[in-house]
Amino acid sequence: MTANGDEAPILDQAEIDALLEDAAAEGGGGLQRIVSAGLVAYERLPMLEIVFDRLVRAMSGSLRNLTSDNVDVSLEGMVSLRFGDYLGGVPQPAMLAVFKVEEWDNYGLLVVDSALIYSVVDVLLGGRRGTAAMRIEGRPYTSIERTLVERLVAVVLQDLSEAFQPVSPVRFRFERLEVNPRFAAISRASNACVLSRFRVDMEDRGGRIELLLPYATLEPVRETLLQQFMGEKLGRDSIWETHLAEELRLTDLTLDVVLDEQTMPLSSVLSLRRGDRITLDATPETPVKLRCNDVALFEGDLGRRKDRLAVRITRELREAAEA
Repeated sequence: MTANGDEAPILDQAEIDALLEDAAAEGGGGLQRIVSAGLVAYERLPMLEIVFDRLVRAMSGSLRNLTSDNVDVSLEGMVSLRFGDYLGGVPQPAMLAVFKVEEWDNYGLLVVDSALIYSVVDVLLGGRRGTAAMRIEGRPYTSIERTLVERLVAVVLQDLSEAFQPVSPVRFRFERLEVNPRFAAISRASNACVLSRFRVDMEDRGGRIELLLPYATLEPVRETLLQQFMGEKLGRDSIWETHLAEELRLTDLTLDVVLDEQTMPLSSVLSLRRGDRITLDATPETPVKLRCNDVALFEGDLGRRKDRLAVRITRELREAAEA
């Protein structure tokens, strides 16, 4: 109904489609913003970009050693999206490597496109330089091709483990290689993930590697990934560490000199009165122990210096306890 009480005109399907196209041209409109509101932007994890930068440098050297060729690896971009949206748009043919992060008890996905598959197979089997890799579309991958791709995936996962090492000790273990995306479902379709695309160039050959990590996989190290990059120490403040170490050296401690220890019944302790004597088994030559709380630190001899009692340390007890 309009403001005057008249009936509002009913839109036909063409007008509805036109409105939807205008909303998509304007960035998806309010509906698209509501749908995307649940996604976690990867910019909120600044340390993750540093980890992937380390991965690029590590892969450049590892793939160069694997292929004995000039390899250039670059990070094309990172984006946050839902797992179902990515899995439905994986370009075919491709190989999807499922790996498990044992310390985090979750999974990730590594996708190698067909261009890189044929390039790696051609290089590892002695293909001549300057010639494009032969591609025969529409056929399944052979066991030799799958084996060579598994070698490539193992190298990438090893570099990924080393890239995460300053953040958290972790190992990415290869589990299986899939060709059909439906068999590589490692998360729910609605779960948010971070997708990183890497470009691998080997002179006139190459392709892409896509690394998909669900945010549920990164949850155990989320607090660490939230830190800002500060030098090569990845988030540690050396100035604060030095200040803390200096202040600890100035901390006052109380040392107790123990002459002797005895075990007595509770009834004997309760019956003690003023003037009673407790006979110690120690003699003037018996060594005494120096303790801090319940920790025995040193052993020494009791003596006198001028008008004060003194202890001369003769042995350190911490080394014996550790041994």
